[in-house]
Amino acid sequence: MNWSLGREDDTITEWERSDGYATVRVRERADGGFVVRLDVMEQAADASAYERERFDDRETALDRAAEWREERALDD
Repeated sequence: MNWSLGREDDTITEWERSDGYATVRVRERADGGFVVRLDVMEQAADASAYERERFDDRETALDRAAEWREERALDD
């Protein structure tokens, strides 16, 4: 596994990839929805990317975050 949990509190859960060039974040919105964000920096070995999606529930948001982490895992 090359992702580690970097932050987890009442509002934000964020994972960082082991090379430090990518993060995936789940954030609770003020309206009770959730936003999932993928940020892969330009310096990363894979293509840079920034994606953001909104979901109504935390479970669906966490599922999307897991998909992005799997898609953007580093080859060991």
